[in-house]
Amino acid sequence: MLAKLSARPTARRCAITSAAGLALLGAGLPAASSDGSAPDLSRFYRQKVTWVKCEGAEMPPDLQCGKVVVPLDYAKPRGPALDLALARYRATGKSRGSVLLNFGGPGGAGVAGLAAGGKDFMGLAKDYDVVSFDPRGVGRSSPVSCGDGTEQAVLVTDGDRDVTGDPRTVLQQVREVAATCAKHSGPVLPYIGTVNASRDLDVMRQALGDKKLNYLGFSYGTRLGAVYAAQFPEKVGRLVLDGVDTLTEPLSDQGVAGAEGQQRALEDFVDWCVKDIACPFGTDARSAREEVVRSVASLDENPVPTDFGRDFTGQDLVGAIGQALYSEELWPSLERALASLVEDGDTRALLALSGGGSGSRASDSWASGSRASGSRPGGRADGGLVDQEDVPLDNLPAALMAINCADDPDRPGAERITRDLGRLRTAYEEASPVFGRYRLTEYLMCFGRPKGTDFIREEVRDVATPKMLLVGTRGDPATPYRWTVETAERLGDSAVVLDNKGEGHTGYASSTCVHRTVDAFLLYGSLPPDGSSCGPEGDRD
Repeated sequence: MLAKLSARPTARRCAITSAAGLALLGAGLPAASSDGSAPDLSRFYRQKVTWVKCEGAEMPPDLQCGKVVVPLDYAKPRGPALDLALARYRATGKSRGSVLLNFGGPGGAGVAGLAAGGKDFMGLAKDYDVVSFDPRGVGRSSPVSCGDGTEQAVLVTDGDRDVTGDPRTVLQQVREVAATCAKHSGPVLPYIGTVNASRDLDVMRQALGDKKLNYLGFSYGTRLGAVYAAQFPEKVGRLVLDGVDTLTEPLSDQGVAGAEGQQRALEDFVDWCVKDIACPFGTDARSAREEVVRSVASLDENPVPTDFGRDFTGQDLVGAIGQALYSEELWPSLERALASLVEDGDTRALLALSGGGSGSRASDSWASGSRASGSRPGGRADGGLVDQEDVPLDNLPAALMAINCADDPDRPGAERITRDLGRLRTAYEEASPVFGRYRLTEYLMCFGRPKGTDFIREEVRDVATPKMLLVGTRGDPATPYRWTVETAERLGDSAVVLDNKGEGHTGYASSTCVHRTVDAFLLYGSLPPDGSSCGPEGDRD
């Protein structure tokens, strides 16, 4: 999953730390101390969550907030600790425990996501407390940041830049961005990533009083769920993975797959748009697709000013379109926003669609409300919870890059990248004439960061857990259906696949059939036969 970069994020000062190597942990076992004994984590596993009314004008009155404390470094549990923010809706009936939600990203803040989209989970609240959380480095849980984000935004969205023309200069700038992110992110940065987030998830399970983890993860959240199943197979209850992420493909291949998926979604949008007389690109689908390409090129050559103090480029347009393609419900808004651009040169609606800046796969989080928000500098780097208004505006893209890089072991050197860029550019542009260039630039963003873990690629396979449900959507622009099939094969006999023959990213919010099937499994343990499908109109075959 690759990064979306916001246009004018708010700066936030944190404690300065180097991006040292990650703490890599084995399959659910604590790293041994110098004398061979396992670290004592008992103080973390003894805690219970204290729930209080969530503060903030946008928080629903019945949403409760709490926290759990986890070690910064699981190998050194007596060292610094982190507070992780949680939120819940209490069960409306007699609670049988909790179901935990992760909305994706990586970098999606679960507290804000549950506040914004909680109504979609009220069916589960009949029997469960519905809980979500801000993972380490995200939202109110010691959020990472890259300062004001200018370096990232310019690197990715500068319309005049050709990364294959002067790759060494670009790589040097990427290395500088990595150093800036380390400077602003505080002590959590070397310990960010899914392996540690999975350890946190188990601490949450115990603190909530659950013997087994019941879990619903969307997009990146499926990666987190799969890692948990590998680390803690004996603690797995009912797990659902919707919009299944890859466990094996390097970031370079993920970028190509993402470009292909977004191109297909764009073509579907154009086919829909040209049937409407208000479509700004006319009534012929072929010429409309060509007009989109021309619009991107024109804005790259002649950007237009915005209220944010930075010009709106063709790559900003690419990001905004990519954001809106994740759900068919956003297509009418995208049509109107494109009409405002074409007819009046007005970019405000496009900027609103992308959350204020260019967007891509970073917004693969399930809930639109999961994007971190903030308005002023401040916050804490001591491991404590951050007030919602102190979450830096660039936290989502900063966390997304940090987590993806922490999870990926591939770190080709400058020589190899320079040698391969021409070939990669061809592959990306063949995948999509609109999204290819954007995704190629994103691929470079791990350069200069510490090598990530190989645990996910090497160890997350053949899990010995109860049956789990994997949902793949045929028209998903972010997580292609083949990733569902491949991940199911890796996980082994525990995986049951539901084939959603619909459009959009993930199925739970867009398909009545998927929603009903997922709820039946989580509530009653009722699983469909492996390979069952939901039709585009929501009927299961």
